[in-house]
Amino acid sequence: MNRISLYWLLQILGWGGIAFVQIFFVSLSDRGITSVQTWAFIAISVFYLLSTHFLRFIVKKYDWFKLSISQLLFQSVLAMLALSFVNIVVQFLINGSFGILDPNEDFDVLLILANLFLAFLFYAMWFLLYFLFHFLDNYNTTLRYEAKINQIRLNHLKSQLNPHFIFNALNSVRALVDEDPDKAKGAITRISNILRFSLMMDKKQTIEFEDELNTVKDYLTLESIRFEERLQVEYNVEDEAFNYKIPPMMLQTIVENAIKHGISNLVKGGLIEIKCREGLEDDLYIQVKNSGHLATPPSLKAKADGGHGLSNTVQRLRLIYGEKASFRIFNSGNQYVITEIKIPKQRVTFES
Repeated sequence: MNRISLYWLLQILGWGGIAFVQIFFVSLSDRGITSVQTWAFIAISVFYLLSTHFLRFIVKKYDWFKLSISQLLFQSVLAMLALSFVNIVVQFLINGSFGILDPNEDFDVLLILANLFLAFLFYAMWFLLYFLFHFLDNYNTTLRYEAKINQIRLNHLKSQLNPHFIFNALNSVRALVDEDPDKAKGAITRISNILRFSLMMDKKQTIEFEDELNTVKDYLTLESIRFEERLQVEYNVEDEAFNYKIPPMMLQTIVENAIKHGISNLVKGGLIEIKCREGLEDDLYIQVKNSGHLATPPSLKAKADGGHGLSNTVQRLRLIYGEKASFRIFNSGNQYVITEIKIPKQRVTFES
């Protein structure tokens, strides 16, 4: 069950349960309860449901979760008082429309104050449960993210330190030692940069886009030594992209995938183009275009062995940004494959 379905289920069960309890206790009185009174209680519960849903909309729209505790308490009390007064007016209207309004009894000051307090109590309970659920869900998401980022970190270290990668890199450097010592020193520096960046990634949720791009450039420079003329690299990065933060090693993973499944399989090699631009709604679009062709779309579902790669990228995007981020990979004609990520420019739900 997703969060929206769970929310509506709890709303209906909660306010429906309150209506049932009220109807039950009134029915135990000496006068009993009529069918008209029953429908009046149900109508009031429906208003509670709609008014709290409207309150949820206000909380989400103006992002009350980012407020300080004092600001949150102040605005919450004001909102609950306002809704409580509106609730009293609605009760009068509902009782009047059902023909059960008694001016001598319903307009009694003590009864109005009691109903006002009861309405405030119900809204306070809703507020408490809603924010408690949010923070517990946020804490659970944080735990899942921490577990996932640890797994990603270990998997990436494993992929960066795998014998095949080290073998190719060192062979490329060895070939340059006699031919071009300065270039060999530069290659060693780039290997060091990549390994150091991997070790320093730790549990960081997001990093500066520039830091990620620099690591990718180091990686592609090393691959250019191995592939020589078979690898062409182009960068088309707008200045606005450097104002964003992205999950660490996300762009690196996509580029590695493009090399492994694209360039490596082509006798003549091909092109890797990295394109980054800002969208109309302050979103960062990252595209990695590589020579090759997808015969079948890759599986983006989580692997049973927890393997890293594109599926891991999709999971991280979902954990950090929810539905506000997107991932897709598709053929561009018959010669190129494009991998595209959309990342929103905003604070993420939780901090590392």
